[in-house]
Amino acid sequence: MNTERVTSADGTSLAFERQGSGPPLILVGGAFCDRTARASGTPLAALLSPEFTVFSYDRRGRGDSTDTADWSLAHEIEDMAALIRAAGGSAFVYGISSGAVLALAAAVHELPISKLALYEPPIVLDARRAAPLRDVARELEAHTAAARRAEAAELFLTQVVQVPVPVVAQMKQAPLWPSLEALAHTLSYDVRITTLASELIARASSVRAPTLAIYGELCPLWMRDGIRALSDALPTADQRMLAGQTHDVDPRALASVLREFFGA
Repeated sequence: MNTERVTSADGTSLAFERQGSGPPLILVGGAFCDRTARASGTPLAALLSPEFTVFSYDRRGRGDSTDTADWSLAHEIEDMAALIRAAGGSAFVYGISSGAVLALAAAVHELPISKLALYEPPIVLDARRAAPLRDVARELEAHTAAARRAEAAELFLTQVVQVPVPVVAQMKQAPLWPSLEALAHTLSYDVRITTLASELIARASSVRAPTLAIYGELCPLWMRDGIRALSDALPTADQRMLAGQTHDVDPRALASVLREFFGA
């Protein structure tokens, strides 16, 4: 596959790959995801490519895409708009985790999305749980400014994902860790996107794209409550549970549901 590029409204150069044939489908990754992520990048794209032209891209600041100092949700929505133009002017969109919240924001802002699928968007309804996220975002930005990548990754894992400290210590010795550090400077983007999720629910009634909200059987209760609230707020939405799945979803299980939804 060849790496292609598209330029966003602020001049950011976005790297993407496309594979397959059929209606265009854009994949949007969450935290620690670039265009190679297994449940939002080229591995999932390969499973969907027999039926769709699948676009997997590096969000700004990741992989081969460039970045700017003034991150905003608006810029990330402009990035998605540029990808949709490259796809032909309209597209199906699938997002996972904070990438699902970003995909929802794009639909709220009336990008030409014909169908929308969201896997476990982290919609935090409890204000006591949501408030500390803003502090975490500021701490992540401070770590990024000081080039403290390991500290940023550890903070996100322990405070946002709530991975136990001993488990993170083991992760730091694993071959995976350098790839997490490589994306650590973008983690504040995902946290800031997550803090906006409840506001997006308030505007979800404007979304016209049929939407499928997907979650794993082992999804935590707070996340399931948020998904239910989102589904209630959307004009046209269904929910689907994937048996035995966690937030780290098996792309094969996911691909089956996405083929059914987008192919209908």
